[in-house]
Amino acid sequence: MADDTRSSSSRSKSIRSQKIAPADTSSNPTSTSNERSEALDRAPPLRSHTPGHLASKSHSSNSSSRRKTSESSIRQRSQSVTAKAAFTPPAQTNPTPVPTLTLRRNVDPSTYVQDPQAGSTSNDTKDSDRRPSAMRSTSAIANKPSSLGVSNTGQPRKPTSASRPRGPWLAFPPLQDPKTAADVPAAPSSGMYWSRAPVSGVSHTPLRAHTTTLIGSNIFVFGGCDSRTCFNELYVLDADSFHWSSPHVVGEIPVPLRAMTCTAVGKKLVIFGGGDGPAYYNDVYVLDTVNFRWHKPRIVGDRLPSARRAHTACLYKNGIYVFGGGDGVRALNDIWRLDVSDMAKMSWKLVSGSSNSDPGSKESRNSTSSSTSNKPKARGYHTANMVGSKLIVYGGSDGGECFNDVWVYDVDVQIWKSVSIPVTYRRLSHTSTIVGSYLFVVGGHDGNEYSNDLLLLNLVTMTWDKRRVYGLPPSGRGYHGAVLYDSRLIVIGGFDGSEVFADVWMLELAVHAYYSQISHFTIEV
Repeated sequence: MADDTRSSSSRSKSIRSQKIAPADTSSNPTSTSNERSEALDRAPPLRSHTPGHLASKSHSSNSSSRRKTSESSIRQRSQSVTAKAAFTPPAQTNPTPVPTLTLRRNVDPSTYVQDPQAGSTSNDTKDSDRRPSAMRSTSAIANKPSSLGVSNTGQPRKPTSASRPRGPWLAFPPLQDPKTAADVPAAPSSGMYWSRAPVSGVSHTPLRAHTTTLIGSNIFVFGGCDSRTCFNELYVLDADSFHWSSPHVVGEIPVPLRAMTCTAVGKKLVIFGGGDGPAYYNDVYVLDTVNFRWHKPRIVGDRLPSARRAHTACLYKNGIYVFGGGDGVRALNDIWRLDVSDMAKMSWKLVSGSSNSDPGSKESRNSTSSSTSNKPKARGYHTANMVGSKLIVYGGSDGGECFNDVWVYDVDVQIWKSVSIPVTYRRLSHTSTIVGSYLFVVGGHDGNEYSNDLLLLNLVTMTWDKRRVYGLPPSGRGYHGAVLYDSRLIVIGGFDGSEVFADVWMLELAVHAYYSQISHFTIEV
């Protein structure tokens, strides 16, 4: 670009008008087309600021003219750009995802919570025997094979997220032809409406058991796994334009994880726990979303929660409250508080001990909770939401039973209370999102099959409500992510027992986003 700066002002203007940053071809106007082509061949393709476009090769013919007029410069540059777009991919409606850089491990498919519809032990063994050891399933579910994250030679790619190749840009999809589009009845203006979001930007692998966290208008998607391996990739979805990006991250990048938690604290993300195959962790990572640098904060004190995954985490008064999960041996129902008032130096405190603890253990003796008989059963793949000082826990599983209960833990007084609800619904691996005074529950597994139901829990009356939803809903799924942005509930990825998804769905809430109870309500149980 230094040579472009030294060029005539007219040439600089022409470059900016094209919004393309080709490789330097020198300011010498007598350069041959071969020299310019070789320079471009040596340079890596550059991504422009326009989705769907990369920098193009120059194949303009040799010109003997030495004129430096503005008209000649513009014409010559235009010919160079439009002659051949060797690096520009053809427009595709549904482009094939390209491999992403991942770290694969030889893992045991067992987990503390058996994923529903998992195959038998004998079937899992046979399926793993057919696969290379480096591509063995990370859970008890054996799914369709995938080449994502594998090089052209069939070997796993190097485990460096910072140097991973960027995938092709997905052009914004065109509007569907009314003649071939699905026949969806019109909805009233007051009705909630499902539709698949028209996304563009960088492609990414299908994901389940990942995290989805909203900061501003950006949804940060981290980790998770497909049907074969876990990831430590970070993707960002602009919730306004539905444009995907994959920022370059540096620092102490977490290992590939699934079923961890991600909590927004200001403009930083705090990752805790998670695992990969038989591995369970209790590490804490922090990502600064301004400079995209990862670091591991210093943990003060010797009190640490056990390694776990499938737990929940909610922020309240500079503390992240972690509940439940599983450690690979048993399910848990303890509560820990991570002090995040200093993002460089954090400390853990046991708030409520696990009922599975040894009665004579230090953990059990120091528990400040109520008696173990008045607390929820140990569980994972549940949901937890914080409303004021109340932590609302719903559903989940202990590996054998799918729960339908709702519990409220008052953080200020440290008391559990069970909520009596006449009509109940069993759910695990679902999502729950606070919308005003309602808890919006999407999908999950009901103990028999994956669901695409939308359930509303009225937090004032503590009763379940099913509303009619219009449009085309997503297929039944669990292990997905959901966030509320503006008046839309956005659902990303998930798993239906056989397929892992990469799609994005949105639920237009209409007037249901603005209940009369939205500003002032209290939870009384």
